[in-house]
Amino acid sequence: MPSWWRRYPALFVALWRYSITREMQFKTNFILWIIVEGLWFALQIGFMSVVYSHTEAIAGWSRWQVILLVGCSHFIQQIFTAFFLTNLSDISEHIRTGRLDFMLLLPVNTRFLISFRKVDLGAFINAASAVGVIIWALRNLGHVPRPTEILGFLLLSGAGLAIHYSLMFLLASVAFFTVRAQGIVWGYYNLFNLARIPEGAFPPGIYRRVFTFVLPMILVSNVPSQVLLGTLHSPFNAFVLTALSLVTFLISEAVWRFCLRRYSSASA
Repeated sequence: MPSWWRRYPALFVALWRYSITREMQFKTNFILWIIVEGLWFALQIGFMSVVYSHTEAIAGWSRWQVILLVGCSHFIQQIFTAFFLTNLSDISEHIRTGRLDFMLLLPVNTRFLISFRKVDLGAFINAASAVGVIIWALRNLGHVPRPTEILGFLLLSGAGLAIHYSLMFLLASVAFFTVRAQGIVWGYYNLFNLARIPEGAFPPGIYRRVFTFVLPMILVSNVPSQVLLGTLHSPFNAFVLTALSLVTFLISEAVWRFCLRRYSSASA
């Protein structure tokens, strides 16, 4: 068995232990953050309930279908938060303070270390609440997903997660040239809210194309939700989502390597 096959899982476990220790040192902050995220999620569901008190459907989506969409969007967002949000927002600080110099000297892939250095444990609890809402919506719809639909949902959610990770990593790499890039990173994170809107609600034209192919917020949650509901009648969107996850990762890796070649350390 190659040495890296043993080394990276062991390193990941060590980083998890560090994250647990760090979180337990600030228990109040840990609990408050879970409460804040839970309230925000409840407000999203409440907002949709208010909207659907005046209409039966939006762009062909019923009330419980949209609640399921909100749950799927929140699930993907919280898994992203758990693994990547803090790490990617810290990239500019690694560059500014010189911590990146130290990371580059370690006998491990620098991108792996930067991407998985911290884990937000509270986000897993919020992701579990999203799963609860998804199940609640499915029960009200009277739909029991087949095993293939559940598997498709998980795989396509992973593809959406990969797109968010790659695009935010790409934007964070701007810090090599501007020193600080938190504004760009958090600006992209705020676009996550678009993922909870039904695809049909976006008018045809440049706006839909941008949020389908450039910043694919429409696909990230809509396609996994449709698979779970059994309403995805064409595999085209699933193919596009999967292809974009690969393309965005390759682009982010190419830009990352380009930036490292131009990087002269914080002390230069």
